Amino acid sequence: MTNNQNLTALSQAGVAIWLDDLSRQRITSGNLTELINDYAVVGVTSNPTIFAKALSNAADYNDQVRELAARGASVDDTVRELTTKDVRDAADVFRNVYEAGDDGRVSLEVDPRLAHDTDRTVAEALELWKAVDRPNLMVKIPATVEGLPAITRVLAEGVSVNVTLIFSVDRYRDVMDAYLAGLEQAKANGHELSTIASVASFFVSRVDSEIDKRLEGIEGGQDLQGKAAIANARLAYAAYEEVFSSDRFQALAASGAKPQRALWASTGVKDPSYSDTRYVDQLVAPNTVNTMPEATLFATADHAQVDGDQVSGTKDASQQVFDDLTAAGIDLDDVFAVLEREGVEKFEKSWEELLDTVREQLDQAK
Repeated sequence: MTNNQNLTALSQAGVAIWLDDLSRQRITSGNLTELINDYAVVGVTSNPTIFAKALSNAADYNDQVRELAARGASVDDTVRELTTKDVRDAADVFRNVYEAGDDGRVSLEVDPRLAHDTDRTVAEALELWKAVDRPNLMVKIPATVEGLPAITRVLAEGVSVNVTLIFSVDRYRDVMDAYLAGLEQAKANGHELSTIASVASFFVSRVDSEIDKRLEGIEGGQDLQGKAAIANARLAYAAYEEVFSSDRFQALAASGAKPQRALWASTGVKDPSYSDTRYVDQLVAPNTVNTMPEATLFATADHAQVDGDQVSGTKDASQQVFDDLTAAGIDLDDVFAVLEREGVEKFEKSWEELLDTVREQLDQAK
C-alpha cells in the first residue's frame, strides 16, 4: 500500500482507486504492478478509445499479430484476441488484490456498435466472459435503453458487469433496477450472489463540458458554470443510498449480494480553469470507485485536498443547483440525451479506428 498521504486518505474514506487506462506495455513493463504498490490502484477500466490508443503502438503487439496473421485470423477476431489477452494478463496482475477484497477488477467493453442491440450485447458479453476466463473480469455494457435488459440477463448468468455511459440520475435508477433484477434471476438460477460484482459508471466531467457550453451567453449563467457535474454525481449517490438500503436489496444481501457501487468515470478535467483534482476530492464518499486517467491519479497524489466524505447529506443543495439550471433555461433531459448519444458515437469511432489499425497491422504481417 502507498505511503502517499492523499491516496491513503482517499482509500480510508472508502474510495477505491482504479486506473482508467490499460496497455500491454503497462503490464509487461511492471508499471501496473508499480501503480498497485505505490499509488493504491486496486482496479482498471478500459474502453474502445483506450485500446485504440494502446494498439496504435504496434511494437507491443507485433508478435501476436504475426501469429494471428499466419493463422488467417479476421480483423474482428484479432481485436478480440489482442484485447482479451491484455485484460486476462491484467486480471492476473490484480489477482492478489481481488482475493483480498472487493476490488482487483479489470473491465472489458462489448463492441460499442452493439449498444442498441440487446440480444447481441448479451451474446458478446457472455463470450467475453468465457474468453477472458478470470473471476475478476467485469464486462462493460452501456446504459442505453437497449442495454438495460442486457445487463439483467448477463448478471443472471453469474457474470460481473460494469455498466458504463451513465449520465442522468433517472437512467442510473434504471441501472440499479436492472442490477437488482439480475441478482434476483441469478439467485433463481442457482448462482452464488457473493461472487457477482457490479459498478455503475457515472460520467462526470462531460456533464460540466456540455452544460457550461450552454450557459455561455445566458445572463447569470457564469455563476452556474462548473456546478452541474458534481451536483449530478451527488444526487446519484443519494439515489444509491436509497436503493441499497431498501427492503428489496436487503433480501438479496441476506443471500450474499453486494451493492452495485457508484463509480465516478470521466474524472479527468476538460476545462483547464478548473482544479485538476476537483472530480476526485469533491466526490469522496464511502463505498465508491473513482477511475482516473494517469495524469489525474498523479495530480491527486501530489496536491488533492482529501478531507473525508464530501457527498453524504448534499442532496438538497445539489437539487437546488439543478433547479437553478432549469430556471436558467437549461434543458437537462436534452443534455443527458446528447451526452449518451455522443458517448456511444465516440466509442464507435474509436472502435473503427481500432479495427483500421489492426487491419493495417495484419496486412503488414502477411
